[in-house]
Order: sequence, then C-alpha cells, then structure tokens
Amino acid sequence: MSTVTAVTTSKYELKKLFHLIVPILITQFAQAGFGLIDTVMAGHLSANDLAAIAVGVGLWIPVMLLFCGIMIATTPLVAEANGARTPEKIATIARQSLWVAFFLGIIAALILQAMPLLLPILGVPEVLLPKANLFLHAISLGMPAVTMYAALRGYSEALGYPRPVTALSLLALVALIPLNFVFMYGLGPIPEMGSAGCGFATAILQWLMFFALAGYIFKGSVYQKTQPFAVFEKIDRYWVKRILKLGFPIGLAIFFEVSIFSTAAIVLSPLGEITVAAHQIAISVTSQLFMIPMSLAIALTIRVGTYYGEKNWVAMRKVQNVGLATGTVFAVMTMLLLWFFRNEIVSLYTNDYDVAKLAVYLILFAIAYQLMDAWQVSAAGCLRGMQDTKGPMWITMVAYWIVAFPLGIYLARFTTTGAAGVWIGLIVGLTVACILLLTRLFMMNKRLTQSV
Repeated sequence: MSTVTAVTTSKYELKKLFHLIVPILITQFAQAGFGLIDTVMAGHLSANDLAAIAVGVGLWIPVMLLFCGIMIATTPLVAEANGARTPEKIATIARQSLWVAFFLGIIAALILQAMPLLLPILGVPEVLLPKANLFLHAISLGMPAVTMYAALRGYSEALGYPRPVTALSLLALVALIPLNFVFMYGLGPIPEMGSAGCGFATAILQWLMFFALAGYIFKGSVYQKTQPFAVFEKIDRYWVKRILKLGFPIGLAIFFEVSIFSTAAIVLSPLGEITVAAHQIAISVTSQLFMIPMSLAIALTIRVGTYYGEKNWVAMRKVQNVGLATGTVFAVMTMLLLWFFRNEIVSLYTNDYDVAKLAVYLILFAIAYQLMDAWQVSAAGCLRGMQDTKGPMWITMVAYWIVAFPLGIYLARFTTTGAAGVWIGLIVGLTVACILLLTRLFMMNKRLTQSV
C-alpha cells in the first residue's frame, strides 16, 4: 500500500486548524448557548424551575448527544473521501447519512417520550416532575431535525465549509430568546408553562435550523459537485452499515462521557433544590468552556481524517502534535479564567446567595480537570479521524461508568463531601480516560507507521 509523505509544518497545520476551529467554536458556543439561555431564564423564575430544567436537560442531553454522536461518522467518512480524491462518494455518504439520521431521530424522540416514566424511579422529587415531564415530551418533537442537522453539519464542515453552520447557529441563538419568552410566559393561545416551555421553543428552533441549512446547501455553489439533494437515493445497506459501524461507538463514547456529567443532577437531587441548582450552574459554566477543546477535537478529526485518506502518516502525526499543544494552551487559559472570574460568572446565573456560594465552590473542582479534559477530547478527535472508534468507546465506558460514576455516588450520598463527591468522581474518571486515550493514540500511530 503506497503512502503519501508530503512534508507539512507546524505553522501551516496551526493555521489550518484555526481556520476550522474559529467558526466551529462559534457554532459550538452558539449551540451550547441554547442550554445556557434556558438555564439563565429558568434561574430567574425560581430555584424550582432551575432544578426542573436541570433534571430534564440531564436526561435530554445524553440521549441527544448519543444519536448526534452517531452522525459524527459523516465527518471522518467525508474527510477521508475528500483526502482520497474520490468526490463521487461524498454525495452518497451525505444522502445515506440523512437516511440514518432520520430514523435515528425518530427512535430518539420515542425514547424521550418514555423518559418521564424513569423520573420517580430515579428518586426525582415529586415537586419537580410536572415541569421536567413536559420539558422532555416537548423537546422530543425536535429530535429528527437535530440528527439530520448533525448529518448535514458534518458533511459541510468536513468539506472545509464550517461558516454557514456558524452563521445559522448564531441566528438561532438570537431567535431562541423570544421563543422561550412566548412559551415560558404565554402569548395568545399559548399558555404559560414556566421553564418547561423551553422544550417547545427548542424543538421548533431545531426544525427551523435543519430546513435553513438544507436550503443553503441545496442553493450553495460550493456544494454543487457533491450535492446531496441532486437526486433521490434509496437506502444503501453498505453505507448504512458503515456509518453505523463507525458512528455507533462514537455516539456511545460521547454518551458515556456526557451522561456522567448530566445525570449528576439526578444523583444529587435527594440533597435538595439548592444543591441541584448550584451543580447545574457549575456544569453550565464548564460546558460552555468545554466547547473550546471540543471544537479543537472536531477540527482534528477533519484534518487527521484528510491525511488518513491520503495515507500521509507523517503529516497526520504533525497535526496531532500541534493539536495536543494547542489544547494545552486552551486549558491553561480556561483555568485562569475560572479562577479569577468565578464569582462574576456565577452572578450571571442567580441572585440566590446559597446557590451562588455552592456553585463558586464547585467551579474549583472544574478547574482541576481542565488539562485532562482537553487532552482526552483531543486524543479522541484524532482517533475518530483515523476511524478508530471502538477502542475509545470501551475506554470511556470504563473511565466514566465503572470508575467515576460509582465513586461519585458513594462520595455524594454516603460521605460528608456532598455535591463535591460527584465532582471528585469526574476528576478521577477524566484522568483515567486521558491516560488510556493518549496511550491508544500512540499505539495506533505506531501500528500505521510500521505498516508502511
């Protein structure tokens, strides 16, 4: 098997990464901003509304990211076809991804419709159930749009066109605020639903985003050579199988990681509304900042995937080294930001003294895992670009659900550490994931180099 050995430089790769990172980062911040806006608006209603949103989001986010994570397979597949100079495959990959996304979205919607049945079993206080239940029923209606949008986003970004997705995400972020107000406070025939109304607003917005992106891709001149809407294409078992084989482990890996963060609100719910609300604020803050290494990881998937398609292992290693160094710088900047401005950041979320005091304390634990988090997500992004997804899936399952989750529950409920126990579990889990994923990346690079 012949390989390409064209030389690249750190400066060139850093420039290419930032060309992708900046618009992807804005997109990630905008999409994470949906949850931020929901949390802030709910927090200004009451601690009850904020806690109900925390429980609803705690179940919705893992399900949404599991199914959207599967659709991330579109990105390395398109990047590989682009790097291998086989554009005829790209349109087929995009069409088949949309088929997969449509059916996965329906399955996700049905799962969310059934989720309220779990809340009493999980020990969620009865006072939170009505709004949490309505939120889950409402937001499930947008799931097919969410997964199909993820497929089109992966297609566009892998081709090197992340900016249309960025512009659309920013417009959607602005549109969410009035939509939330309508459903939270009522307007005309729409009744006042409090924080639960955020679910209806988000579902409507997701459909608007999908149709807008699909229309732009259909009309955009840069997409015409690989136009996914040019012809109707039946389901192709080969591509569906390949997308699912590559994507399902990605979705599970993301699910294992994100669910350990989001379900922490449920673990802490017996400790009271103040604890859950403070935890939700701290998670919301760190989730916004996590968009920085996550954007880097997406850019690494695209760049590594392109060189993987070219079989240019030297350049691929260069990208990885530049990416990990960049992730380190980002993590240190994030740690400094959280340390110096943690009080001011928390004040944006709540005026409740008890909630704010605990949230500021929990943010200190978030500072402790920033480096490990940046390294593990960057390594995972590189491995996705190399189409290695099963190993990372098992690594994240062990790190988060066999190590972090039991440890967090034990510390939070059976010791005096309280909410901090969950965060200590997260730190340990992220450390284990970081070590194992970096080791996996080193082994994969060594294997490819030896195969030349």
